[in-house]
Amino acid sequence: MQSDAGKRATLYLVPNLLGAVAPAEVLPTRTIEVARRLEHWVVETPKAARAFLKSLEVPRPIAELELAALAADGDPRAVQHALATLRNGHDVGMLSDAGCPGIADPGATLVAAAHAHQVRVVPLVGPSAILLALMASGMNGQQFCFHGYLPVKPAARDATLRALEQQSRAQRRTELFIETPYRNAALLQALAQSLAPGTRVCVAADLTLATETIDCRTAAAWRGDDGRRFERRPAIFLLQA
Repeated sequence: MQSDAGKRATLYLVPNLLGAVAPAEVLPTRTIEVARRLEHWVVETPKAARAFLKSLEVPRPIAELELAALAADGDPRAVQHALATLRNGHDVGMLSDAGCPGIADPGATLVAAAHAHQVRVVPLVGPSAILLALMASGMNGQQFCFHGYLPVKPAARDATLRALEQQSRAQRRTELFIETPYRNAALLQALAQSLAPGTRVCVAADLTLATETIDCRTAAAWRGDDGRRFERRPAIFLLQA
């Protein structure tokens, strides 16, 4: 998409940090440099976006930057506003609350609209909790599936875990999912009790942070572990039958 002046604007997909860590420890120089110069943003949550931009020490006052929130349902007004900004020749950055935009957040709606309007889309390098967990798990990285959040009610959750285990066994793939941090211990107990003893289970918590832990065992080896050390810590859960 080009403005009347002929400048081709770009939608940059900017990865956010996964927690309180110095940006230079996890983000390449190019990602930081692009993010520091952008004045127009579409973000998952403005508060989280402001914290990220403050950590980058952007040269302009953050109050002068445009931060448009993209609702979970892909609010068409936010999408149209971003497209109008791009049409006028201004680059736009898209930012999740954590990790890579467009992955497990509503950002894909804007990216699809950008492609439909022939906007240049550039993904920048940064941390993805899903990929980092998969890399560190020793599980199958050729065949895998991310399921987001599992059901909250115990009976439905346990049935889903057994179904995922069957799919993993049948397709020889890794299954990944997440949980609200204060329910991490309950999910870990369900994994230990619901799955076959030999099914492998990995918990990757606080990825990229100083408190990072990656613990991989069989379901049987997790039995008796109350999992309270994972409470209130962002985590990715993986299983492979």
